[in-house]
Amino acid sequence: MASIPAPARRPVNTERVELLTRDLLIALGEDPDREGLAETPRRVAAWWSEFLDRDHGKLGTTFTHDTTHDDFVLLRGIEVWSLCEHHLLPFRLNVSIAYVPQAQVLGLSKLVRQLHLHAAALQLQERITDAVANDIAKAAGTDDVAVFAEGEHLCMSMRGVQAGSVRTITSCRLGRTASDPELARRIERLAIGPGQ
Repeated sequence: MASIPAPARRPVNTERVELLTRDLLIALGEDPDREGLAETPRRVAAWWSEFLDRDHGKLGTTFTHDTTHDDFVLLRGIEVWSLCEHHLLPFRLNVSIAYVPQAQVLGLSKLVRQLHLHAAALQLQERITDAVANDIAKAAGTDDVAVFAEGEHLCMSMRGVQAGSVRTITSCRLGRTASDPELARRIERLAIGPGQ
């Protein structure tokens, strides 16, 4: 499965975002010059730039690895925030990433960096899950990758149906993490726990 790249975009125009935020406050019936809101447009513009234009650092650091068995590397409990592209509301993901190293292993921080790279955008949970799995497979040189994500979406919790306890589960399993039932079971048991 090929990773679907996020559309290219220009850097955030913070001056324009600041003006638009000021206009939004006026449209919402607020006074953007009152105490408490006077610095809000600047802070909002700075946040958008910090979120969308952040430097994700090196993504592909690998180390040589000799193996003769099916051990895997698994990180779980990685928390990341993203923004729903349909409503511009945040969603929080709790993610587990697993892969079976072949001739090389990725630096552990690189797994988290891949996740942050894809989350720092106007996104869908499904797209993040698939893109992270595919990009880790490329970086690690193995198709044996699985990504599990559990999301809380504020577009469900605070608007629409207002279902605050609903969680969305997505997964992407590549290679033997999908085709080998025993390996898949071992990874899933550790990634999301029994009975969940």
